Amino acid sequence: MGVRSILTIGAMALGSLPALAGDNLKDLTASEAAAQIASGALSPQAYVDALLNRIGDDRGNAFITLDADGAKSAALKEPSEKGPLFGVPIVVKDNIAVQGLPTTAGTPALANWRPAKDAPVVERLRKAGAIILGKTNLHELAFGITSNNAVHGAVANAYASDRFAGGSSGGTGAAIGARFAPVGLGTDTGGSVRIPAALNGVYGFRPSVGRYPQAGIVPISHTRDTAGPLARSMKDIILIDGVITNGTTTLGALNLSGVRVGIPSAFNGHVDGETDRLVKAALEKLEAAGVTLVTLDLADIQDLNGQIGFPIALFEAKQDISKFLEKNETGLTIDQLAAEITSPDVKFVFDNMILGDQAVPEVAYRSVMNDLRPKLQARYAEVFADHRLDALAFPTTPLPAQPISGSDLEVELLGAKVPTFQTFIRNTDPGSNAGLPSLSIPVGLTSDGLPVGLELDGPAFSDRHLLALGLAVDALLPPTPAP
Repeated sequence: MGVRSILTIGAMALGSLPALAGDNLKDLTASEAAAQIASGALSPQAYVDALLNRIGDDRGNAFITLDADGAKSAALKEPSEKGPLFGVPIVVKDNIAVQGLPTTAGTPALANWRPAKDAPVVERLRKAGAIILGKTNLHELAFGITSNNAVHGAVANAYASDRFAGGSSGGTGAAIGARFAPVGLGTDTGGSVRIPAALNGVYGFRPSVGRYPQAGIVPISHTRDTAGPLARSMKDIILIDGVITNGTTTLGALNLSGVRVGIPSAFNGHVDGETDRLVKAALEKLEAAGVTLVTLDLADIQDLNGQIGFPIALFEAKQDISKFLEKNETGLTIDQLAAEITSPDVKFVFDNMILGDQAVPEVAYRSVMNDLRPKLQARYAEVFADHRLDALAFPTTPLPAQPISGSDLEVELLGAKVPTFQTFIRNTDPGSNAGLPSLSIPVGLTSDGLPVGLELDGPAFSDRHLLALGLAVDALLPPTPAP
């Protein structure tokens, strides 16, 4: 079954629905599953059981908490009003509060914290009928892009168990790519939804900052953080976005006639050969469908962004995490939290750059917030306006997933050793700092069978227009094969 099915909820005849026997249930998208359940062709109990059987014991460290009993119990409930996600199991990144379940953020100090209430993003999905299947693994405290978590184990990529899943929402990306669940929630500060989406062959959406409620989510930076959905179809991304924003849960594809997409050479250059091949093939399909591709430089945006990201995240982390721990009655201070950090890369950052003598001075932070970040936002707005662009397009990551072993600090790109973190966030980070909506769409597999993603960035708060464009672009691309 293709992951880009055009099935609409409750609108198709039973005869057109996919077969329900055997292992087929794992391949259902959320929209397809919701339609099956609404029609009576599938029960929530059968669907939950099928996914739990799929998960089994070999989970690739995708989960920190698998709530099998809770999911089975929720599947038996018959609410008076059935929402658009009724009976659909979802997974939630373990830095997002779920009532009654541990919310560890992947770090030892929070191992026993059980929130008294759901984060609003979870509450809205539950109200729509979603069933929480479990809490997914992540890079410790969301401070990294591999999800090589020293506490809960490295998350295995859905397509190659010896490759990393990307991060920091690696557990969610891997779980959806591996067909453990149809949709899930991650969080994104500089690429943490889009990177694992690209590396695990699924869709990932970062909304404009402030569009989704952020309460109940262990933070890094209030300026940069946002929750975001990951899924195996564009329709599901649109469905989850509509539920979280209390908006419409369906959307028509954008008419590509007259659409203009910017191709920034600074983002599209210096990428892995297979990544380059797949992204160029996707762009050729866009051009053949009538999209005007506009070549741009935008090296100035990357240069400006290099002065912005770390000062914001590192300065705000100390303030935001401290406030979160107190407000949510965790019983911890940030110093107590940091003392138990286990992953070496995250411990170094906290000990030296957040709490230590290399911490960002407030004067430097204020300079970035009052001068440099507004310049970045203005430059993006100028590019979109001057070239009449609907979006920018480029590889989500410059290279596909790399080996879990030996890739924490460096990876190889075009024959040279490059820093892992900075390389994988190179394309995702600038739009994050500007607060733009961003979407990663799978465009195929490399010759080694590893997924590659195409990112589309839109103007600030053009979220639904970007999703409509994504729907149209996706229709031009072949389905990504299952692992």
